[in-house]
Amino acid sequence: MYSVIKTAVVCGFESLPVQVETDVSDGMPSFDMVGFLTSEVKEARERVRTALKNAGFRLPAKKITINLTPADVRKSGTGCDLPMAASVLAAFGFLDEHILSSYLLLGEVGLNGSILPTKGVLSTAVLAQKEGMQGIVVPWENAREAAILDTVKVIPVKNLKEFVQICQQELPETCFYREQQDFWKTEYDVDFAELRGQPMLRRACEIAVGGMHNLLMMGPPGSGKTMAAKRIPTILPELSREEKLELSQIYSLCGLLDQERIIQNERPFRSPHHTVTAQALVGGGKQPHPGEISLAHHGILFLDELAEFKPGILDVLREPLEEKKVHISRVGGSFVYPADFMLVASTNPCPCGFYPNLNRCNCRPQAIKNYIGRISQAFLNRMDLCVETEEVRYTTMKDMREEESSAVIRARVKQVHEIQRERFRGRRYRFNSQMNMEDLEKYCVLDAESAERMQEKYEEYHLSARTYGKILKTARTIADLAGAEHIQWGHLEEAFVFRNPDKNYWRRD
Repeated sequence: MYSVIKTAVVCGFESLPVQVETDVSDGMPSFDMVGFLTSEVKEARERVRTALKNAGFRLPAKKITINLTPADVRKSGTGCDLPMAASVLAAFGFLDEHILSSYLLLGEVGLNGSILPTKGVLSTAVLAQKEGMQGIVVPWENAREAAILDTVKVIPVKNLKEFVQICQQELPETCFYREQQDFWKTEYDVDFAELRGQPMLRRACEIAVGGMHNLLMMGPPGSGKTMAAKRIPTILPELSREEKLELSQIYSLCGLLDQERIIQNERPFRSPHHTVTAQALVGGGKQPHPGEISLAHHGILFLDELAEFKPGILDVLREPLEEKKVHISRVGGSFVYPADFMLVASTNPCPCGFYPNLNRCNCRPQAIKNYIGRISQAFLNRMDLCVETEEVRYTTMKDMREEESSAVIRARVKQVHEIQRERFRGRRYRFNSQMNMEDLEKYCVLDAESAERMQEKYEEYHLSARTYGKILKTARTIADLAGAEHIQWGHLEEAFVFRNPDKNYWRRD
Protein backbone atom coordinates (compact mmCIF):
# COMPACT_ATOMS: atom_id res chain seq x y z
CA MET A 1 0.00 0.00 0.00
CA TYR A 2 1.36 3.37 -1.06
CA SER A 3 0.25 7.00 -0.79
CA VAL A 4 1.53 10.50 -1.55
CA ILE A 5 0.55 13.74 0.22
CA LYS A 6 1.83 17.20 -0.70
CA THR A 7 3.25 19.68 1.78
CA ALA A 8 5.98 22.33 1.96
CA VAL A 9 9.01 23.23 4.06
CA VAL A 10 10.50 26.63 4.68
CA CYS A 11 13.89 27.20 3.07
CA GLY A 12 15.16 30.68 3.83
CA PHE A 13 12.48 33.19 2.92
CA GLU A 14 10.37 30.90 0.74
CA SER A 15 8.57 27.58 1.04
CA LEU A 16 9.57 24.69 -1.19
CA PRO A 17 7.21 21.89 -2.30
CA VAL A 18 7.73 18.51 -0.63
CA GLN A 19 5.99 15.19 -1.15
CA VAL A 20 5.37 12.79 1.72
CA GLU A 21 5.48 9.21 0.42
CA THR A 22 4.31 6.37 2.63
CA ASP A 23 4.73 2.68 1.92
CA VAL A 24 3.05 0.02 4.07
CA SER A 25 4.21 -3.56 3.63
CA ASP A 26 4.40 -6.89 5.41
CA GLY A 27 7.43 -7.63 7.53
CA MET A 28 8.83 -6.80 10.93
CA PRO A 29 6.60 -4.01 12.37
CA SER A 30 8.52 -0.73 12.24
CA PHE A 31 8.13 2.98 11.53
CA ASP A 32 11.04 4.40 9.54
CA MET A 33 11.54 7.89 8.09
CA VAL A 34 14.08 9.08 5.52
CA GLY A 35 14.70 12.20 3.44
CA PHE A 36 17.36 14.55 4.95
CA LEU A 37 15.46 15.30 8.16
CA THR A 38 16.29 17.52 11.11
CA SER A 39 15.76 16.30 14.66
CA GLU A 40 12.29 17.82 15.09
CA VAL A 41 11.11 16.12 11.89
CA LYS A 42 12.57 12.78 13.03
CA GLU A 43 10.71 13.18 16.33
CA ALA A 44 7.46 13.35 14.35
CA ARG A 45 7.57 9.55 14.15
CA GLU A 46 6.57 9.27 17.81
CA ARG A 47 4.18 12.22 17.67
CA VAL A 48 2.33 10.87 14.62
CA ARG A 49 2.16 7.28 15.84
CA THR A 50 0.84 8.29 19.28
CA ALA A 51 -1.55 10.91 17.86
CA LEU A 52 -3.11 8.38 15.47
CA LYS A 53 -3.60 5.90 18.32
CA ASN A 54 -5.20 8.47 20.63
CA ALA A 55 -7.41 9.76 17.82
CA GLY A 56 -8.95 6.29 17.54
CA PHE A 57 -7.15 4.91 14.48
CA ARG A 58 -5.91 1.37 15.09
CA LEU A 59 -3.15 0.62 12.63
CA PRO A 60 -2.29 -3.02 11.81
CA ALA A 61 1.21 -4.15 12.73
CA LYS A 62 3.04 -3.42 9.47
CA LYS A 63 6.34 -2.09 8.21
CA ILE A 64 5.79 1.66 7.60
CA THR A 65 8.31 3.66 5.60
CA ILE A 66 7.96 7.41 5.07
CA ASN A 67 10.09 9.29 2.56
CA LEU A 68 10.12 13.07 2.19
CA THR A 69 11.21 14.17 -1.27
CA PRO A 70 13.23 15.79 -2.75
CA ALA A 71 16.01 14.20 -0.73
CA ASP A 72 18.47 17.08 -1.26
CA VAL A 73 16.26 19.62 0.57
CA ARG A 74 16.73 19.70 4.33
CA LYS A 75 13.35 19.31 6.07
CA SER A 76 12.90 21.21 9.31
CA GLY A 77 10.07 22.39 11.52
CA THR A 78 6.94 20.65 12.74
CA GLY A 79 4.69 21.47 9.80
CA CYS A 80 5.23 18.05 8.24
CA ASP A 81 3.39 16.26 11.08
CA LEU A 82 -0.10 16.57 9.56
CA PRO A 83 0.91 15.52 6.02
CA MET A 84 2.78 12.52 7.44
CA ALA A 85 -0.24 11.49 9.49
CA ALA A 86 -2.47 11.97 6.43
CA SER A 87 -0.13 9.92 4.26
CA VAL A 88 -0.13 7.05 6.78
CA LEU A 89 -3.93 7.14 7.02
CA ALA A 90 -4.22 7.13 3.23
CA ALA A 91 -1.82 4.19 2.93
CA PHE A 92 -3.98 2.20 5.37
CA GLY A 93 -7.16 3.15 3.53
CA PHE A 94 -8.72 5.48 6.12
CA LEU A 95 -9.02 8.25 3.52
CA ASP A 96 -8.71 8.77 -0.23
CA GLU A 97 -5.46 10.55 -1.05
CA HIS A 98 -6.80 11.72 -4.42
CA ILE A 99 -9.17 14.10 -2.67
CA LEU A 100 -6.09 15.91 -1.36
CA SER A 101 -4.08 15.78 -4.60
CA SER A 102 -4.49 19.51 -5.26
CA TYR A 103 -4.01 20.62 -1.65
CA LEU A 104 -0.97 21.41 0.49
CA LEU A 105 -1.13 20.18 4.08
CA LEU A 106 0.66 21.85 6.97
CA GLY A 107 0.42 21.48 10.73
CA GLU A 108 1.88 20.02 13.90
CA VAL A 109 0.06 17.21 15.72
CA GLY A 110 -0.29 16.82 19.47
CA LEU A 111 -0.20 13.46 21.21
CA ASN A 112 -3.97 13.62 21.74
CA GLY A 113 -4.60 13.97 18.00
CA SER A 114 -5.08 17.73 18.01
CA ILE A 115 -3.61 19.79 15.18
CA LEU A 116 -1.45 22.62 16.48
CA PRO A 117 -0.37 25.90 14.82
CA THR A 118 2.96 26.15 13.05
CA LYS A 119 5.18 28.83 11.53
CA GLY A 120 5.49 29.75 7.86
CA VAL A 121 1.84 29.18 6.90
CA LEU A 122 1.68 32.35 4.79
CA SER A 123 4.73 31.30 2.75
CA THR A 124 3.07 27.93 2.15
CA ALA A 125 -0.12 29.65 1.02
CA VAL A 126 1.92 31.76 -1.41
CA LEU A 127 3.53 28.56 -2.73
CA ALA A 128 0.09 26.98 -3.17
CA GLN A 129 -0.95 29.98 -5.23
CA LYS A 130 2.21 29.83 -7.39
CA GLU A 131 1.86 26.08 -7.95
CA GLY A 132 -1.79 26.44 -8.97
CA MET A 133 -3.01 24.34 -6.06
CA GLN A 134 -6.68 24.42 -5.20
CA GLY A 135 -6.20 25.06 -1.52
CA ILE A 136 -4.37 24.48 1.73
CA VAL A 137 -5.25 22.48 4.85
CA VAL A 138 -3.97 24.19 7.99
CA PRO A 139 -4.50 24.22 11.77
CA TRP A 140 -7.51 26.23 12.85
CA GLU A 141 -5.31 28.82 14.60
CA ASN A 142 -3.45 29.52 11.33
CA ALA A 143 -6.57 29.84 9.17
CA ARG A 144 -6.85 33.63 9.27
CA GLU A 145 -3.20 33.91 8.25
CA ALA A 146 -3.64 31.55 5.29
CA ALA A 147 -6.86 33.32 4.28
CA ILE A 148 -4.96 36.51 3.42
CA LEU A 149 -4.71 35.19 -0.15
CA ASP A 150 -8.27 35.18 -1.44
CA THR A 151 -7.34 32.96 -4.40
CA VAL A 152 -6.46 29.96 -2.21
CA LYS A 153 -9.13 27.83 -0.53
CA VAL A 154 -8.44 27.41 3.17
CA ILE A 155 -9.62 24.32 5.06
CA PRO A 156 -8.94 24.66 8.79
CA VAL A 157 -8.93 21.55 10.99
CA LYS A 158 -8.77 21.14 14.77
CA ASN A 159 -7.86 17.47 15.13
CA LEU A 160 -7.13 14.32 13.13
CA LYS A 161 -10.62 12.88 13.59
CA GLU A 162 -12.22 16.03 12.15
CA PHE A 163 -9.67 16.03 9.33
CA VAL A 164 -10.56 12.47 8.29
CA GLN A 165 -14.28 13.24 8.47
CA ILE A 166 -13.81 16.20 6.13
CA CYS A 167 -11.76 14.09 3.71
CA GLN A 168 -14.31 11.26 3.67
CA GLN A 169 -16.81 13.58 2.07
CA GLU A 170 -16.36 16.06 -0.75
CA LEU A 171 -14.19 18.93 0.41
CA PRO A 172 -16.25 22.10 0.98
CA GLU A 173 -16.41 24.58 -1.86
CA THR A 174 -16.53 27.53 0.49
CA CYS A 175 -13.27 28.71 1.94
CA PHE A 176 -12.57 29.61 5.51
CA TYR A 177 -14.64 32.67 6.39
CA ARG A 178 -12.69 35.76 5.43
CA GLU A 179 -13.54 38.66 7.66
CA GLN A 180 -14.63 41.86 5.99
CA GLN A 181 -12.36 44.11 8.02
CA ASP A 182 -9.62 45.82 6.04
CA PHE A 183 -6.46 43.87 6.85
CA TRP A 184 -4.49 46.14 4.53
CA LYS A 185 -5.25 49.49 6.19
CA THR A 186 -2.23 51.38 7.54
CA GLU A 187 -2.49 53.34 10.77
CA TYR A 188 0.16 54.98 12.97
CA ASP A 189 -0.30 56.21 16.52
CA VAL A 190 2.58 58.73 16.38
CA ASP A 191 3.12 61.84 14.24
CA PHE A 192 5.98 64.16 13.34
CA ALA A 193 3.88 67.11 14.53
CA GLU A 194 4.68 65.94 18.07
CA LEU A 195 8.38 66.73 17.59
CA ARG A 196 8.97 70.28 18.84
CA GLY A 197 11.70 72.44 17.37
CA GLN A 198 14.78 70.73 15.87
CA PRO A 199 14.39 72.12 12.31
CA MET A 200 17.71 70.60 11.21
CA LEU A 201 16.70 67.19 12.50
CA ARG A 202 13.32 67.37 10.77
CA ARG A 203 15.00 68.42 7.52
CA ALA A 204 17.57 65.62 7.77
CA CYS A 205 14.81 63.05 8.30
CA GLU A 206 12.91 64.29 5.24
CA ILE A 207 16.00 64.20 3.03
CA ALA A 208 16.98 60.77 4.32
CA VAL A 209 13.53 59.33 3.64
CA GLY A 210 13.32 61.12 0.29
CA GLY A 211 16.23 59.14 -1.12
CA MET A 212 16.31 56.27 1.41
CA HIS A 213 19.64 57.50 2.76
CA ASN A 214 21.16 56.17 5.97
CA LEU A 215 21.03 58.71 8.80
CA LEU A 216 23.18 59.28 11.90
CA MET A 217 21.92 61.60 14.67
CA MET A 218 24.27 63.04 17.31
CA GLY A 219 23.24 65.04 20.33
CA PRO A 220 22.63 65.17 24.07
CA PRO A 221 20.13 62.94 25.86
CA GLY A 222 16.52 64.08 25.58
CA SER A 223 17.01 66.15 22.43
CA GLY A 224 14.53 64.16 20.34
CA LYS A 225 16.74 61.64 18.51
CA THR A 226 14.73 58.56 19.43
CA MET A 227 11.44 60.43 19.11
CA ALA A 228 12.29 61.46 15.55
CA ALA A 229 13.49 57.98 14.62
CA LYS A 230 10.22 56.39 15.76
CA ARG A 231 8.29 58.79 13.53
CA ILE A 232 10.31 58.22 10.37
CA PRO A 233 8.08 55.30 9.25
CA THR A 234 5.11 57.70 9.29
CA ILE A 235 6.60 59.89 6.55
CA LEU A 236 7.44 56.98 4.26
CA PRO A 237 4.87 56.24 1.53
CA GLU A 238 2.47 53.43 2.34
CA LEU A 239 3.66 49.93 1.53
CA SER A 240 2.28 48.38 -1.64
CA ARG A 241 0.13 45.26 -1.31
CA GLU A 242 3.02 43.13 -2.58
CA GLU A 243 5.42 44.66 -0.04
CA LYS A 244 2.96 44.07 2.80
CA LEU A 245 2.60 40.44 1.77
CA GLU A 246 6.37 39.97 1.51
CA LEU A 247 6.89 41.54 4.93
CA SER A 248 4.11 39.43 6.44
CA GLN A 249 5.82 36.29 5.13
CA ILE A 250 8.97 37.19 7.06
CA TYR A 251 7.01 37.77 10.26
CA SER A 252 5.11 34.52 9.68
CA LEU A 253 8.40 32.60 9.50
CA CYS A 254 9.30 34.00 12.93
CA GLY A 255 5.85 33.47 14.41
CA LEU A 256 5.50 37.24 14.96
CA LEU A 257 2.32 37.99 13.03
CA ASP A 258 -0.27 39.84 15.06
CA GLN A 259 -3.22 37.44 15.15
CA GLU A 260 -5.65 40.33 15.54
CA ARG A 261 -4.43 42.17 12.46
CA ILE A 262 -2.68 39.35 10.54
CA ILE A 263 -1.15 41.60 7.84
CA GLN A 264 2.05 43.47 8.68
CA ASN A 265 0.76 46.63 7.02
CA GLU A 266 2.92 49.28 8.67
CA ARG A 267 6.53 50.06 7.92
CA PRO A 268 8.50 48.09 10.50
CA PHE A 269 10.58 49.87 13.11
CA ARG A 270 13.13 47.59 14.74
CA SER A 271 15.38 48.83 17.52
CA PRO A 272 17.66 46.06 18.82
CA HIS A 273 19.45 46.61 22.13
CA HIS A 274 23.17 47.39 21.96
CA THR A 275 23.91 43.98 23.52
CA VAL A 276 22.39 42.19 20.50
CA THR A 277 24.45 39.34 19.04
CA ALA A 278 25.49 39.17 15.39
CA GLN A 279 23.25 36.14 14.91
CA ALA A 280 20.19 37.93 16.30
CA LEU A 281 20.96 40.98 14.18
CA VAL A 282 21.52 39.41 10.75
CA GLY A 283 19.89 36.01 11.26
CA GLY A 284 21.21 32.49 11.35
CA GLY A 285 21.38 29.84 14.02
CA LYS A 286 21.49 26.07 13.81
CA GLN A 287 18.07 26.24 12.19
CA PRO A 288 18.43 29.49 10.18
CA HIS A 289 15.87 32.18 10.84
CA PRO A 290 15.53 35.87 9.90
CA GLY A 291 17.30 38.43 12.05
CA GLU A 292 16.49 42.02 12.99
CA ILE A 293 17.65 43.37 9.63
CA SER A 294 15.14 41.15 7.81
CA LEU A 295 12.39 42.07 10.27
CA ALA A 296 13.18 45.70 9.33
CA HIS A 297 12.68 44.94 5.61
CA HIS A 298 10.93 47.87 3.84
CA GLY A 299 11.25 49.84 7.08
CA ILE A 300 13.65 51.26 9.63
CA LEU A 301 16.48 49.62 11.56
CA PHE A 302 17.25 51.96 14.44
CA LEU A 303 20.50 51.56 16.36
CA ASP A 304 20.20 53.66 19.51
CA GLU A 305 23.36 54.47 21.48
CA LEU A 306 25.47 53.48 18.48
CA ALA A 307 28.80 53.85 20.28
CA GLU A 308 27.70 51.22 22.82
CA PHE A 309 27.48 48.50 20.15
CA LYS A 310 30.48 46.23 19.77
CA PRO A 311 32.45 47.22 16.64
CA GLY A 312 32.21 43.70 15.26
CA ILE A 313 28.41 43.86 15.45
CA LEU A 314 28.31 47.02 13.33
CA ASP A 315 30.69 45.57 10.78
CA VAL A 316 28.35 42.67 9.97
CA LEU A 317 25.88 45.23 8.62
CA ARG A 318 28.18 46.36 5.84
CA GLU A 319 27.27 43.65 3.33
CA PRO A 320 23.47 43.80 3.90
CA LEU A 321 23.58 47.59 3.52
CA GLU A 322 25.12 47.16 0.08
CA GLU A 323 23.32 44.03 -1.11
CA LYS A 324 19.88 44.67 0.48
CA LYS A 325 19.79 41.00 1.46
CA VAL A 326 21.70 38.65 3.73
CA HIS A 327 23.27 35.31 2.80
CA ILE A 328 23.55 32.64 5.50
CA SER A 329 25.50 29.46 4.78
CA ARG A 330 25.10 26.31 6.82
CA VAL A 331 25.92 22.63 6.33
CA GLY A 332 22.29 22.08 5.34
CA GLY A 333 22.45 24.69 2.58
CA SER A 334 22.54 28.40 1.84
CA PHE A 335 19.69 30.69 2.78
CA VAL A 336 18.85 34.19 1.57
CA TYR A 337 16.66 36.63 3.48
CA PRO A 338 15.60 40.07 2.20
CA ALA A 339 17.04 43.02 4.13
CA ASP A 340 16.14 46.21 2.26
CA PHE A 341 16.00 48.62 5.18
CA MET A 342 16.89 52.23 5.92
CA LEU A 343 19.49 52.48 8.67
CA VAL A 344 18.97 55.17 11.29
CA ALA A 345 21.37 55.48 14.20
CA SER A 346 21.83 57.81 17.15
CA THR A 347 24.68 58.42 19.53
CA ASN A 348 25.74 60.76 22.26
CA PRO A 349 28.87 62.78 21.39
CA CYS A 350 30.63 61.68 24.59
CA PRO A 351 30.15 59.32 27.56
CA CYS A 352 28.13 61.90 29.54
CA GLY A 353 26.30 63.05 26.40
CA PHE A 354 26.69 66.84 26.66
CA TYR A 355 29.79 67.62 24.58
CA PRO A 356 30.48 70.23 23.13
CA ASN A 357 28.60 72.10 25.93
CA LEU A 358 31.61 72.54 28.21
CA ASN A 359 29.40 73.90 30.99
CA ARG A 360 27.75 70.49 31.34
CA CYS A 361 30.27 68.04 29.84
CA ASN A 362 32.75 66.64 32.35
CA CYS A 363 34.50 64.17 30.03
CA ARG A 364 38.22 64.22 29.37
CA PRO A 365 39.31 64.79 25.74
CA GLN A 366 40.76 61.29 25.52
CA ALA A 367 37.52 59.78 26.84
CA ILE A 368 35.56 61.65 24.17
CA LYS A 369 37.95 60.48 21.47
CA ASN A 370 37.80 56.86 22.63
CA TYR A 371 34.00 56.93 22.86
CA ILE A 372 33.46 58.28 19.35
CA GLY A 373 36.29 56.10 18.04
CA ARG A 374 34.23 52.99 18.82
CA ILE A 375 32.34 53.73 15.59
CA SER A 376 34.57 52.52 12.77
CA GLN A 377 35.36 54.58 9.70
CA ALA A 378 34.10 51.77 7.49
CA PHE A 379 30.69 52.06 9.17
CA LEU A 380 30.67 55.87 9.01
CA ASN A 381 31.35 55.70 5.29
CA ARG A 382 27.97 54.03 4.87
CA MET A 383 26.06 56.82 6.61
CA ASP A 384 24.80 59.36 4.06
CA LEU A 385 23.72 62.10 6.46
CA CYS A 386 24.90 63.09 9.93
CA VAL A 387 22.94 65.68 11.90
CA GLU A 388 23.53 67.28 15.29
CA THR A 389 20.60 67.83 17.62
CA GLU A 390 20.35 70.57 20.23
CA GLU A 391 18.92 70.65 23.72
CA VAL A 392 15.26 71.64 23.54
CA ARG A 393 14.59 74.97 25.24
CA TYR A 394 11.62 75.61 27.51
CA THR A 395 10.23 78.26 25.16
CA THR A 396 10.28 75.72 22.32
CA MET A 397 8.39 73.18 24.40
CA LYS A 398 5.71 75.75 25.24
CA ASP A 399 5.46 77.15 21.73
CA MET A 400 1.89 76.43 20.60
CA ARG A 401 2.62 76.80 16.89
CA GLU A 402 1.66 73.67 15.04
CA GLU A 403 4.50 71.72 13.44
CA GLU A 404 4.18 69.99 10.07
CA SER A 405 2.34 66.69 10.34
CA SER A 406 3.57 63.37 9.00
CA ALA A 407 0.89 63.48 6.29
CA VAL A 408 2.24 66.77 4.88
CA ILE A 409 5.84 65.54 4.85
CA ARG A 410 4.79 62.15 3.46
CA ALA A 411 3.08 63.85 0.50
CA ARG A 412 6.35 65.56 -0.47
CA VAL A 413 8.32 62.35 0.01
CA LYS A 414 5.84 60.45 -2.16
CA GLN A 415 6.37 62.92 -5.01
CA VAL A 416 10.14 62.52 -4.75
CA HIS A 417 9.82 58.73 -4.75
CA GLU A 418 7.72 58.96 -7.92
CA ILE A 419 10.45 61.04 -9.57
CA GLN A 420 13.02 58.40 -8.69
CA ARG A 421 10.76 55.57 -9.81
CA GLU A 422 10.57 57.14 -13.26
CA ARG A 423 14.28 57.95 -13.28
CA PHE A 424 15.32 54.39 -12.50
CA ARG A 425 12.59 52.59 -14.41
CA GLY A 426 13.93 49.25 -15.64
CA ARG A 427 16.77 49.25 -13.09
CA ARG A 428 17.08 46.85 -10.17
CA TYR A 429 17.06 49.76 -7.71
CA ARG A 430 14.62 52.60 -7.08
CA PHE A 431 16.25 55.29 -4.97
CA ASN A 432 19.01 57.89 -5.24
CA SER A 433 20.98 56.29 -2.42
CA GLN A 434 21.41 53.16 -4.54
CA MET A 435 22.84 54.81 -7.68
CA ASN A 436 25.90 53.25 -9.26
CA MET A 437 28.81 55.19 -10.79
CA GLU A 438 27.23 55.25 -14.24
CA ASP A 439 24.06 56.88 -12.92
CA LEU A 440 26.04 59.31 -10.77
CA GLU A 441 27.71 60.61 -13.92
CA LYS A 442 24.36 60.78 -15.70
CA TYR A 443 22.08 62.31 -13.05
CA CYS A 444 24.55 64.26 -10.88
CA VAL A 445 26.19 66.52 -13.46
CA LEU A 446 27.71 69.68 -11.95
CA ASP A 447 28.13 73.04 -13.67
CA ALA A 448 31.57 74.68 -13.78
CA GLU A 449 31.06 76.79 -10.64
CA SER A 450 29.70 73.90 -8.60
CA ALA A 451 32.49 71.61 -9.77
CA GLU A 452 35.12 74.16 -8.72
CA ARG A 453 33.59 74.63 -5.28
CA MET A 454 33.18 70.90 -4.95
CA GLN A 455 36.90 70.45 -5.47
CA GLU A 456 37.61 72.91 -2.65
CA LYS A 457 35.26 71.08 -0.31
CA TYR A 458 36.71 67.74 -1.33
CA GLU A 459 40.14 68.86 -0.14
CA GLU A 460 38.81 70.65 2.96
CA TYR A 461 36.88 67.60 4.16
CA HIS A 462 39.52 65.08 2.98
CA LEU A 463 36.77 63.09 1.29
CA SER A 464 37.06 59.51 0.15
CA ALA A 465 35.61 58.42 -3.18
CA ARG A 466 32.76 56.66 -1.37
CA THR A 467 31.85 59.75 0.68
CA TYR A 468 32.07 61.97 -2.40
CA GLY A 469 29.53 59.73 -4.11
CA LYS A 470 27.25 59.83 -1.08
CA ILE A 471 27.30 63.64 -1.04
CA LEU A 472 26.31 63.70 -4.71
CA LYS A 473 23.47 61.26 -4.05
CA THR A 474 22.25 63.35 -1.12
CA ALA A 475 22.42 66.51 -3.23
CA ARG A 476 20.40 64.75 -5.93
CA THR A 477 17.67 64.03 -3.38
CA ILE A 478 17.74 67.63 -2.13
CA ALA A 479 17.36 68.81 -5.73
CA ASP A 480 14.42 66.44 -6.22
CA LEU A 481 12.74 67.82 -3.09
CA ALA A 482 13.21 71.31 -4.51
CA GLY A 483 11.79 70.25 -7.87
CA ALA A 484 15.08 71.04 -9.65
CA GLU A 485 16.14 69.08 -12.70
CA HIS A 486 19.87 69.72 -12.15
CA ILE A 487 21.97 69.84 -9.00
CA GLN A 488 22.89 73.40 -8.02
CA TRP A 489 25.51 74.61 -5.58
CA GLY A 490 22.87 75.29 -2.91
CA HIS A 491 21.91 71.62 -2.96
CA LEU A 492 25.53 70.54 -2.60
CA GLU A 493 26.09 73.06 0.17
CA GLU A 494 23.20 71.64 2.17
CA ALA A 495 24.52 68.12 1.61
CA PHE A 496 27.86 69.22 3.09
CA VAL A 497 26.07 70.67 6.13
CA PHE A 498 25.04 67.12 6.94
CA ARG A 499 28.69 66.02 6.87
CA ASN A 500 29.86 68.63 9.42
CA PRO A 501 29.51 66.39 12.50
CA ASP A 502 31.64 63.79 10.75
CA LYS A 503 34.33 66.40 10.17
CA ASN A 504 34.05 67.99 13.61
CA TYR A 505 34.07 64.83 15.70
CA TRP A 506 36.15 62.33 13.78
CA ARG A 507 38.51 64.78 12.08
CA ARG A 508 38.80 62.48 9.08
CA ASP A 509 37.02 61.57 5.82
